[in-house]
Amino acid sequence: MHNRIALFRADHRLSRRDLAEAVGVNPQTIGYLERGDYKPSLELALRIAERFAVPVELLFSLTPFPPMADALRREGDSR
Repeated sequence: MHNRIALFRADHRLSRRDLAEAVGVNPQTIGYLERGDYKPSLELALRIAERFAVPVELLFSLTPFPPMADALRREGDSR
């Protein structure tokens, strides 16, 4: 499973500890999730998505996310 937790966490200026406290897990769990060493339960995935106020699909995917540069390039092409 792939995720963008670190990206969203950095964008919201949250430490792993801050996010862990917000969703009720150990800070190590956030690290394991970010590295892909641990797959979240559905409940945890939904709590993390809720914390960032985004659909769970923006945070988690079964396939790799495209590089952010590609997304930005496509956005620039549509202007």
